Amino acid sequence: METVQRVLFVDPSTGFYRLRRYNVGDYFGPVDLGLHISDRWRSLNFGTGLFAGSILPGSNRLIVTGFSPSWRGFFVSSMGSAGLAFDNLGINLVSLVGKAPVPSILCLNRNHGEEIDVEVVPVDLAKAWARGRGGVYGMMEEVLERFGSRFATDPRILAVGPAALATDFGAIGSAPIIKGRLTAVDTWAGRGGMGSQMLQEHGIAAVIYGGTFIDEDFRDRKVADDWFEEKYRQRLAAKDFEATTKYRFDPKFQTGGTFGINYASIKGRMLSFNYQSIFETEDARLDLHQRFVLDHYLKQFNEETIQTRSQATCGEPCAALCKKFQGDFKKDFEPYQTMGPLCGIFDQRAAERLNGKADAAGFDGIAIGGVLAWLMECLIKGDLTPAELGVGALPNWKLEGFDVVQDSMQNAELGVQLMNAILEKRGLLDLSEGVRKWARLVKRQKGVRILDSFVHTANGRRGWMVPNQYWTPGVLAPMAIMGKYYMFYGPEFFAPRTLGRICAERFKAELVMDNLGVCRFHRGWAEEMLPEIMESLYGQREAFLQAIEVAASRINSRNASIYWESERNLDFLLTYLRRRRDIDGDQNAELATWIEAFERDKKEAGLSWWFELKKGIDESLRAFL
Repeated sequence: METVQRVLFVDPSTGFYRLRRYNVGDYFGPVDLGLHISDRWRSLNFGTGLFAGSILPGSNRLIVTGFSPSWRGFFVSSMGSAGLAFDNLGINLVSLVGKAPVPSILCLNRNHGEEIDVEVVPVDLAKAWARGRGGVYGMMEEVLERFGSRFATDPRILAVGPAALATDFGAIGSAPIIKGRLTAVDTWAGRGGMGSQMLQEHGIAAVIYGGTFIDEDFRDRKVADDWFEEKYRQRLAAKDFEATTKYRFDPKFQTGGTFGINYASIKGRMLSFNYQSIFETEDARLDLHQRFVLDHYLKQFNEETIQTRSQATCGEPCAALCKKFQGDFKKDFEPYQTMGPLCGIFDQRAAERLNGKADAAGFDGIAIGGVLAWLMECLIKGDLTPAELGVGALPNWKLEGFDVVQDSMQNAELGVQLMNAILEKRGLLDLSEGVRKWARLVKRQKGVRILDSFVHTANGRRGWMVPNQYWTPGVLAPMAIMGKYYMFYGPEFFAPRTLGRICAERFKAELVMDNLGVCRFHRGWAEEMLPEIMESLYGQREAFLQAIEVAASRINSRNASIYWESERNLDFLLTYLRRRRDIDGDQNAELATWIEAFERDKKEAGLSWWFELKKGIDESLRAFL
């Protein structure tokens, strides 16, 4: 196997490039190598792990690293299957280290072992974004039309939409290309606003890459089966099939995918109406889940997607079949949750309307859903007027008489108006420097503290992140990277310091997969087996695990998380604790002690919880060398 990683440094301001090699052992993958490079050049980096192109399922993720404009710290984002075409370049990482003078397309092509052809070509953003389905999709169509014929094999395109120009939370979108045509299986490096960084800091609106370079990839299935037989008494394919049941189809729930399994099982823990559901009784939450989700939102999904087997992989050759479809719309839990029940939307057509708009615009789907739900509550409470937000209506969040089809669509149409207002900076809306800075401006102008109803984690002075959609304290933890699954998100109660340690261990386990470019949907075997495979192929199990410890420590040393600014965060935690005791029947004495402390003085207890949690994180992420 290769013992070096090849990094192509590209300066979009000149088109100049150079190749540099890093020894495997000094760095092991796109995360620790990306951390090293971005620390020196403030670069945006994207590349694959050492097992890209191998027989290991899920090993072809494209990992994007750099300084997140929304989180305001080092960040890791990723997208499925985009590493397959990248592997044909014969390199491991691309690093953008300058800025094109005008918005441009970066073309990377390598044919038959020749040197990589690098070209930076200007693009008319408005024209490209106006094509076809618009935005990200229009940009991909533009790039494929202009450059697709240059490639001997199907290339891959990374593209951004208008959100990358107008905000700090623009995503990078992509879709596999088969026989010269874009497919409907869009994949996203969504979290962290890396699309905003690519366009605003480097002037790159799209990247097209591919080639015919053939390198040494691990392809020995007998050897892999021997590893898995020894560990699990199963062959690789059988173990992977078992580990990905949730994402394909789980007979226990008669549904599948993140959307199906989560909505079938979440019940009273479902979050809706900008988290206001946490203040309702369990009976009220269960009633809402039954009537609006099980009997309608999930029922539609099962009938239209599961029963028709409208599913595919992300382009990765694996058994998960995790992409669930209805026409052009891909149904994943978190964007269809934030731009679903969190916004008062419980109908597939309405959710498709809002999610389709967000995807075309190139927003981080989780972030924009959280922002829209927050702005809708501000409208309902009168903290902001429709004119101030550049819209012409109010949402309907009244449960009494709520029409699950018509009112959902009314709320979705308002969400579309709000997105247009964000992109066009109508009224008071200007989120180009982040929602926290904008909210502070609103406070100075109107005297209204709207941040108190915005559930988010904060980093430094401006960094922010809408949390993952689980009602559990881990999603608000002061970790160095939030918004991904670098924390514990299960429902169980742990004392905050213990929870901090568990979050830290989850962080390192996720780094094992991201640093080798392996999809976390395969974590049922990947967390355990990847270090063993590193030993078998490179003889570096311990060195790899030590590198993970060091990378986690280095990332955490930049941790600028700050104590929660939103009172809704405190309510989120307190109501979780009460529900854990009253509904789940958890009789843990420490749980009771914390509930008493919160009921006595919510803000003081919240501060103590937060710092205890931070202690557990910090004491677990110190690498002594």
